[in-house]
Amino acid sequence: MNSPKTLDPRVSEFDTQEQADSYDRWFRAKVQEAIDSKKPRLPHDEVVKRMGERLAKLRQRKSA
Repeated sequence: MNSPKTLDPRVSEFDTQEQADSYDRWFRAKVQEAIDSKKPRLPHDEVVKRMGERLAKLRQRKSA
């Protein structure tokens, strides 16, 4: 049985190539799931606006 190849931490956030490959498969599946989704799309400007509002509320809570 081969031990997994250890990756250089200066190059990868993963310890092994197996972990990197597993994450890559998971990420690609999530992207495809989003592409295939029938949920309504939000324009980028709307997302930025909503996130700005959420962040402002969180900052208010934190300073209170």
